[in-house]
Amino acid sequence: MQAQWVQELVSRVVGNVDQVVVGKRREVEMVMIALLCGGHVLIEDVPGVGKTVLAKAVARSIGASFKRLQFTPDLLPGDVTGVSVFDPQKVQFEFRPGPLFAQLVLADEINRATPKTQSALLEAMEEGQVTVDGVTHRLPEPFTVLATENPIDYEGTFPLPEAQLDRFLVRISLGYPGRAGEVEMLQRQHRVHPLERIGQVINGSDLVQAQGMVREIAVDPAIANYIVSLVEASRASSDVQLGASPRGSLALYNASRALAALSGRDYVIPDDVKALAVATLAHRLIISPTARVRGVDSRVIIQEIVRTAAVPGARPAPVDSRSR
Repeated sequence: MQAQWVQELVSRVVGNVDQVVVGKRREVEMVMIALLCGGHVLIEDVPGVGKTVLAKAVARSIGASFKRLQFTPDLLPGDVTGVSVFDPQKVQFEFRPGPLFAQLVLADEINRATPKTQSALLEAMEEGQVTVDGVTHRLPEPFTVLATENPIDYEGTFPLPEAQLDRFLVRISLGYPGRAGEVEMLQRQHRVHPLERIGQVINGSDLVQAQGMVREIAVDPAIANYIVSLVEASRASSDVQLGASPRGSLALYNASRALAALSGRDYVIPDDVKALAVATLAHRLIISPTARVRGVDSRVIIQEIVRTAAVPGARPAPVDSRSR
């Protein structure tokens, strides 16, 4: 019953966002999976496909406070986290919170900021807090970062370090909407942007309750071993210089529980793991120089690992004696 309640809750949000973001139901569900796990999302796509609209639509649907950060090379860490300002009347320093103090933060073009500014997000994304001048400040709950980056234009960008990439639960791409979807998008925006018409369909307490329910989803030890075997295979691949970390195992484990809840089940099946392996693991791999020269993609590596790995509960195909 709990899983069905989560399924219905997410369905309301996805249906609401679908009024604005046309034909991207799976991608919206991936964002909701991250929210249910208390994780963060990296959206890697070209400009103009609706990344910002998606973030705003989700924020409005769940009634979350929303802030947008446009990352540029001159952005400073204090512009993200906030600064301590001296108040002459009180004769003391007061903390002025930065835009990071919101429940849903859009970090637009995150790879255009310098590594020093990017690192300002590390503590926030991992621990839900920021430390300024030795004082720790808690961030609002739930707290999720939706970061975007353009995979085509690398001029004037700073590649995200491995530690930063590892903190994103999933990496997704929206892609173009297709002819029918694009025509529908034009018609919907004939008079007013549909984002102005959608309202809140759940509240923050509903989301927090759903997060607790997802943590109760059962995972058989065989499924846990299956997850670890996929991660270990990524480390053993000859095309990989550095495989997925234990945080990657945990990301796939938690995301699989959320997907099970979205499917109305209170237990995880191997298909949940298969469906999320690429989104949760591919961005954590560091491709070896020789494989990079050959144009090997980390997504393809994970897909091949999933294809060849032994699935728990599966029976081997019978051997045809006539072929011997």
